[in-house]
Amino acid sequence: MSRTVVHLLRHGEVHNPTGILYGRLPGFKLSERGQKQALTVAEHLADHDIVHVVASPLDRAQQTAAPIADSHRLELATDERLIEADNQFEGLKVAVGDGALRSPQHWPKLVNPFRPSWGEPYLEIAHRMFGAVQKARAAAEGHEAVCVSHQLPIWTVRRFLEGKRMWHDPRRRECSLASLTSLIFEGEQLVRIAYSEPVGATDPRVTGA
Repeated sequence: MSRTVVHLLRHGEVHNPTGILYGRLPGFKLSERGQKQALTVAEHLADHDIVHVVASPLDRAQQTAAPIADSHRLELATDERLIEADNQFEGLKVAVGDGALRSPQHWPKLVNPFRPSWGEPYLEIAHRMFGAVQKARAAAEGHEAVCVSHQLPIWTVRRFLEGKRMWHDPRRRECSLASLTSLIFEGEQLVRIAYSEPVGATDPRVTGA
């Protein structure tokens, strides 16, 4: 059986001076630090057998993927299924102590954290992400692929594949900026999940990172 690796790469740091939860909002691009992180990851993967690079349609993911595609002389593909999770708090500050979570008008969105009630259901995220993974695995069979996505979708599909409950404490996500969650397949069977941080660890609690 052929060995295929699908790397789920979280995008780099985003320029977000007001600290909002930007989600799928347009216009949020990599910061200067995020651009450097994208180059660092590309250097880290330079000697890997990458034959397919695909990204979420959002700017920050496309910018993170571009140096990797360029270094391997590949065309950058886009898969809508890699997009950030939908969230009803987009455009607001939602960190602990911020007004959005203190306001009674938003409390009905918080009634079911297990689904969650404020956004796209975890199971839907996991299914669409795994569909994107399977497409990338097929495109790179016997080699390696890179899928650039976002923290919550990557963490959700990882928990799904590990057979864990998908509702979780966001503060405990192991998915730093520009980190790699690598899915190793033998044939079509997932045999191992590895995790690495080519640019170092970042705090998962930072809103809009």
